[in-house]
Amino acid sequence: MKNEILVDGIKYVPEIENNKKMAKKLDGLVYAVIRTYSAGCFSGYVKERKGKEGTILKARRFYYWSGAATLSQLAMEGIKNPEKCKFPCEVEELQLTDIIEVIPTTEQSKKSINDVKIWKM
Repeated sequence: MKNEILVDGIKYVPEIENNKKMAKKLDGLVYAVIRTYSAGCFSGYVKERKGKEGTILKARRFYYWSGAATLSQLAMEGIKNPEKCKFPCEVEELQLTDIIEVIPTTEQSKKSINDVKIWKM
């Protein structure tokens, strides 16, 4: 299996390859959780990325989330308390600057993000 490492005679395999299916792609694009320096956190399909700038399709902003300690946990395991989350409507295309983190999600996480009801005032 690729990405295996051997440490003191013990074989280690990343959990994501071992137990989780990565989110299906949209026309070859990866669904991910994206964190920016000042605009907040989002999910969506990464269409293009050049340095700290990128184009995200079907983007949702995470105004507030509950049920995941970190964005990494959210990207791997999904939302545990969807009724407490505040995710506004999806934006068809979004240009982001100052991207500092892109975490590809699992299919489980993608589904849980998309199942969160649209939050509005």
